[in-house]
Amino acid sequence: NTDDRQALKQMAKQLSGTLVGDKGYISKDLADWLKKEYGITLLTGVKKGMKAPKHTPEQKRLLKQRGVVETIFDQLKNLCQIEHSCHRSEKGFLLNLISGLAAYCLFPYKPMMFGKKS
Repeated sequence: NTDDRQALKQMAKQLSGTLVGDKGYISKDLADWLKKEYGITLLTGVKKGMKAPKHTPEQKRLLKQRGVVETIFDQLKNLCQIEHSCHRSEKGFLLNLISGLAAYCLFPYKPMMFGKKS
């Protein structure tokens, strides 16, 4: 089982901007490395007893919206069956993924990220 923080280091070169993670990603060394190597800002919540870092209003907003993203991922995995590990081919995997995303698009009610639906 790979530590998510180690996998993140391998994927970081393909990322940019701000990365929002859960409390499992809290690591000053990791945050400093991402900033130095790739210019990526790592945003995480705080654990009990930790001093809260100063965040901009936009960063606070992103951290609050993390729960909505988690809800969407949960719906994709459970209701649309995206997380299926028995694919026999790459085509089978892609077909399952696209089918799940299409099914999600047809859901009448979806979690909202920012504000009301227009």
